[in-house]
Amino acid sequence: MNYLAHGYRFLDSPLMLAGTAVPDWLSVVDRKVRIRTRRVLEHREALTDDDRTMADGMLQHLRDDDVFHRCELFQRLEGELSLRFRHIMPDRFDHRPAFLGHIVTELLLDAFIVERQPEVLDQYYAALKTVAADNVQTLVNRLAARPTDRLAEFVQHFQAAAILYDYSDNHRLLGRLNQVLRRVTLPPLDDAGLQVLQDSRTLVNAHAEGLLQAVESPAGFES
Repeated sequence: MNYLAHGYRFLDSPLMLAGTAVPDWLSVVDRKVRIRTRRVLEHREALTDDDRTMADGMLQHLRDDDVFHRCELFQRLEGELSLRFRHIMPDRFDHRPAFLGHIVTELLLDAFIVERQPEVLDQYYAALKTVAADNVQTLVNRLAARPTDRLAEFVQHFQAAAILYDYSDNHRLLGRLNQVLRRVTLPPLDDAGLQVLQDSRTLVNAHAEGLLQAVESPAGFES
């Protein structure tokens, strides 16, 4: 799952919303720092109410990903999208199709949520901008096994860049995907990817409700 699919259920709780984004923020800005369920639960009861709410968002993200990635429907869509990218990348040693099958399914699910609820992105970013980036980093450094000094600046960048608006347009989405591919040292996609994205969007939209239902029930974290 991606940012919006993790967070759109928690628009009324900016701290919970921010917590759901933390593991993905770290995967971009400082991959050596990880949020682990066990460590969060060890510290949870000693946290302030605000920090506990944000920590619960982190736990929700981890729970969502566990359920989502084991979901048979997600695995089928991931495989189908990977195959579609393989058709335009026939080199069997090209690692991009499997990688893209996974992340494109997730990004297009975010785009579906926006199509269904056009106001949701404005609400998402408005809520997120009420959360202090320095507080997010301080809490992560309390919960993670190793600290980071990169997160606060990245959270501010994420709030300003508003990249989730780009997922609804195939050309802008292609640009965002190429940013990700460069970050993981894989070659960028050319314009042949645009038709794959359009066909994949149609497929994901047809099954998006089932994907969301797989993780729609929030988990409780009382110890």
